[in-house]
Amino acid sequence: MADAEKTVADNETVTLDSQTLTTTKERAKPKRQPRYHVILWNDEEHSFEYVIRMMRKLFGYPMEKGQQIAEEVHRKGRAICLTTTREHAELKRDQIHAFGPDRMVAECQGAMWATIEPVDE
Repeated sequence: MADAEKTVADNETVTLDSQTLTTTKERAKPKRQPRYHVILWNDEEHSFEYVIRMMRKLFGYPMEKGQQIAEEVHRKGRAICLTTTREHAELKRDQIHAFGPDRMVAECQGAMWATIEPVDE
């Protein structure tokens, strides 16, 4: 078979030769969704154990990662739990808000506070 090239709709080029069939479409690259951080904020009403348990249950993190986040939120006042799409970040923030009070701290009235913020790219 002789080499042949045919142009079809949508700027699609099909190249035929005796060895291969190649299809190339000229398209713009898909735009990547903006990324958002899920930020956990420190307070004096929740224990390290609570944070570790929440990170394991809501994010699937191992105990060591939960401990790292608990220490960072205690030391710095906030910690990034996850960086993801806006929709997923909103879901995780809402799950943190719904996690409930720390049963190990008598004066604890509710869940921890979390926010989302866009990543500077």
